Amino acid sequence: MFKDLDPILHSQLRLSIVSILMSVEEASFNFIKETTKATSGNISIQIKKLQNAGYIQVKKSFKNNYPNTTLSMTEKGIEAFETYVNDLKKYIHPGQ
Repeated sequence: MFKDLDPILHSQLRLSIVSILMSVEEASFNFIKETTKATSGNISIQIKKLQNAGYIQVKKSFKNNYPNTTLSMTEKGIEAFETYVNDLKKYIHPGQ
């Protein structure tokens, strides 16, 4: 009856990052940091896990001689998020 929830997305910080990215075309590392209130190190670890899963794309560049990292969702990530949300709804409303 209940499907296993995606372990990649079933982490509070990773879910927060993906939720933010689902609402924008792309977001900077600093925007993610400010929005989630997480530490740079923790965000970096979670971004790497999402990137390794193929859920997000990471672009690194320089802006005014400062490193600039932007993140965006991949098609695989969008599908995984939508599946996660639908599976979670079945936990909230079993039998529907």
